[in-house]
Amino acid sequence: MWDNGSWQPLGDAGQGLRDGNLKFELHGHKLHGKWVLVRMKGKSEKQVPWLLIKEKDDFARPATEFSVVDELPDSVKGRTLPAARKAGAAAPITAPITAPVTAPVTAPVTTRRATPRATGLPPEATPAVLPATLSPQLATLADAAPGDPQAWLYEIKFDGYRLLTRIHGADIQLFTRNGNDWTAKLLPLHKAIATLKLPAGWYDGEIVVPDENGAPDFGALQQAFDSAATSDIVLYLFDLPYFNGHDLRAAPLEARRAVLEGVLKGALKKKASDSVRFSEVFDAPPDRVLASACQLGLEGVIAKRRGATYQSRRSANWIKLKCSQRQEFVIGGYTDPRGARTGVGALLLGVFDADGTLRHAGNVGTGFNERTLAALKLKLDALHAPKSPFSAATDIAGKPHWVKPTLVAEVSFAEWTRSGSIRHAVFHGLRTDKPARLIQREKAVSVKTVSKPAKAGVAAEPASHALSSRLRITNPERVIDASTGITKVELVRYYGVVGDLMMAHLLGRPVSLVRAPAGVGGELFFQKHAETEKLPGIRQLDPALYISHPPMLEVAAKQGLLSAAQWNVVEFHTLNTGTRSFEHPDRVVFDLDPGEGVGWAQVQEAAELVHAFLTQLGLTAFLKTSGGKGLHLVAPLRKVHDWDTVKGFSQAVVAHLAKTIPQRFVVKSGPKNRVGKIFIDYLRNGLGASTVCAWSARARPGLGISVPVAWGELKSLRGGDHWTVRGVHARLAEGNGPWLGYAKAARGLGPAMKALGFSRG
Repeated sequence: MWDNGSWQPLGDAGQGLRDGNLKFELHGHKLHGKWVLVRMKGKSEKQVPWLLIKEKDDFARPATEFSVVDELPDSVKGRTLPAARKAGAAAPITAPITAPVTAPVTAPVTTRRATPRATGLPPEATPAVLPATLSPQLATLADAAPGDPQAWLYEIKFDGYRLLTRIHGADIQLFTRNGNDWTAKLLPLHKAIATLKLPAGWYDGEIVVPDENGAPDFGALQQAFDSAATSDIVLYLFDLPYFNGHDLRAAPLEARRAVLEGVLKGALKKKASDSVRFSEVFDAPPDRVLASACQLGLEGVIAKRRGATYQSRRSANWIKLKCSQRQEFVIGGYTDPRGARTGVGALLLGVFDADGTLRHAGNVGTGFNERTLAALKLKLDALHAPKSPFSAATDIAGKPHWVKPTLVAEVSFAEWTRSGSIRHAVFHGLRTDKPARLIQREKAVSVKTVSKPAKAGVAAEPASHALSSRLRITNPERVIDASTGITKVELVRYYGVVGDLMMAHLLGRPVSLVRAPAGVGGELFFQKHAETEKLPGIRQLDPALYISHPPMLEVAAKQGLLSAAQWNVVEFHTLNTGTRSFEHPDRVVFDLDPGEGVGWAQVQEAAELVHAFLTQLGLTAFLKTSGGKGLHLVAPLRKVHDWDTVKGFSQAVVAHLAKTIPQRFVVKSGPKNRVGKIFIDYLRNGLGASTVCAWSARARPGLGISVPVAWGELKSLRGGDHWTVRGVHARLAEGNGPWLGYAKAARGLGPAMKALGFSRG
């Protein structure tokens, strides 16, 4: 028996079964939350096929982070999977999207009363089931303290590992920021938490090992894990997103901290413990706080905006101020030791660029002791690689040893050189709580971008101001969006801010420009061809690339974004090919276009379904918001197929989904055909067709923007226009990170066409 528990129908179960749309809630050992069984129209199957779909709720987790089949394969009755197979049980089937799903078995219906509001909770607290997982709020690196000290709280930036504690009765679990379960690694801390008998909830904090002066020592923390001697680890708690049957994320920061401080100090009075502590705030001016932290040898401080909600992403409401430059680097190799040193001479460090390539960022040869060197050598030997993982040649004396780029090192340093290397680096330890593929150069945002949350999008970073100051902007105060009052100069500054991020998607790709001389709501002009003498940064392409058409355009430099915005361009669209040859597309796009009556939850569900199907076909799909009503899925391709083949394949994918799940999808684009359903626009894949570029604004009320997102973020999005021109700064720290590895994910369509049963003609 793989799972055990009860199911509770949501609505009339009999009617749902007859309609082929049965919704219910599971209360099992493994499966939880809301689900739906959707009957599909199959003709060749021996029994009616049903599709089991996980609804969007607090129990939903992306498959890239957690697979219940892989993580919890054993029977709930104590029989292992191999033993069950020997006993005659059927082996699990990895089913295609059209595979049958067994009909639900009638089970006892259980009902639960909503948890009453506990006394002392803020008014924003809402009754909620404690979710199985939680993504933490992350801080954005800033270059200085915010200007208004009364608007911020300041805490120590602990030199340790982020730890999220889930307490549900006697069940206590300890998770890293990436959802790794470290309960078994932290048994002394687990025992200390259990003795406090804290109420159910998610407790957010950081684990450290204090040195002899009480300051956090990252090296000592790493050694504690290496030696499995974790009794000296201390947990500092600083936030409380869920508590005692309630969701506190919408409550102000101070209110959440007050609840946390009260419950923790009350528990410590009954059972004293040095292993669990409350993170206090400083009562002093920001400059003195940071200076004192640096004098004490601390890593820095965290400033948190008063009144802010808890957001499961990187946010400008939390900013980190560091005493020295310090971040994580990927280890790509090492040199031999010299003199009396043993093990390793220096580590060769790198950071990933937005396109997924590893760039050499310098070396670190200090900060080690003999024990660390020996442990490092063992780890590095196990990761030997025959060639360099770096994208370009490294200027390394001697013959370096290359390794697979999977280890992450915490390193402090004096500065970045102009060539992109670090100077005077010191090693502090390895990090096992962060995946190597996400390590990029950390750039501090200007404090001006976080000081005024209401108009954060108006002020650009200094470099952006320099660009726009050299550009003559006509009618800068002209309002281009009446719904927000955004002016022309604000849009120009916006493109200055996101220019570097946007050029990663624009450079080397033909563009179409959408001009709005009369602003949002006025007449729009699609501009694929133009004279570029007055548009610095934009160039005409060779007319031979697209015979019988005037020369196409390319945004060749960041300056082109600003000159186009001055020319009343609001939107930038890109074609599915590069500027060297138009013969073969290099991506396939699926644009989810919801019809009338389609809710956002249905769009999110549709994205998951299309993503799952493309994955089964062997294609890697990357996700971005459209800036409008829908979502875009983009799968990179090798340039081996012609336009008709790629467009025909995309149409076949849409036709298959519409036939398989007609309750969700339609293959015809007309408004009357898609009432209550979603049209997946495959027409974006024809020669000459285009799709709005990542980071482009949309000429719609609110000026939403198209933003690359990770699949794990899908459930937290409020709509296709989740981010806007004025709200972009909260997203800048993530940048193009969610699309890391895009170039390397390109695939040919041969296997996918075979799996789909599609052939040209």
